[in-house]
Amino acid sequence: MADMRKALRKFAPTFISARDESLNEADTVLRLCKCFETVFGYDALEDISREANLKNKFVDICLKIDGKVKILIEAKAASVQLRDRHIEQAQSYASHNNYPWVLLTNGVDWNLYHLTFGEGIDYQLAFSVSLKDEEGIDAASEKLVHLQKNIVKKGGLDDFWESATAMSPGSIGKSLFTEFVLRALRKQIRKDSKIMVDHEDIASALHEMLTIEAREQIGPMKIRRKRKPAKSNAPSIPTT
Repeated sequence: MADMRKALRKFAPTFISARDESLNEADTVLRLCKCFETVFGYDALEDISREANLKNKFVDICLKIDGKVKILIEAKAASVQLRDRHIEQAQSYASHNNYPWVLLTNGVDWNLYHLTFGEGIDYQLAFSVSLKDEEGIDAASEKLVHLQKNIVKKGGLDDFWESATAMSPGSIGKSLFTEFVLRALRKQIRKDSKIMVDHEDIASALHEMLTIEAREQIGPMKIRRKRKPAKSNAPSIPTT
């Protein structure tokens, strides 16, 4: 992946000044469009659409590749603090077209959401970064690089999400609190301490070791036990 720290350092002051001068949303959108062109590699005429009409609904910016919408962008004025509720309108746009990616940004702060559509709309924060200082820019570049046109075109953004969800506390928790893992821990604890403990006690101790955020993602502690194959009720056929 290309290192975009230099480009972000060059462009970040534009958004910082917009915030300090309390520029309105329209001015922020102009700066964002220029940023997507110069930093992220999107063609200003072919790939970036402002106030795009999607089934009689409007979205601030659409990023397209080969004519297909890839990312919806909900823009706020640079001085506005971002809130999750700000993506509600973009969710409506996305739900009519099954677009999974919505970016909420004021130029300084960038929140990327992944949407799934089933009985309702579920969204998860893929990442949240800020360009407010040098340290933030370095960290932001590692995440924002996934929004570069060439990365999105090759499926890199979707690959990033698959990797992120696989390594999330919720995903790891499902593997951690399995009968197989707890049995292995119980065996090792008995070997080290000569004490026999229950699977439930080990699971409770593990759960308490986790951060509050991780426990919230994992949910209530529950040991996943291996299901035994169901017995067949069909009569056996005698062999001759």
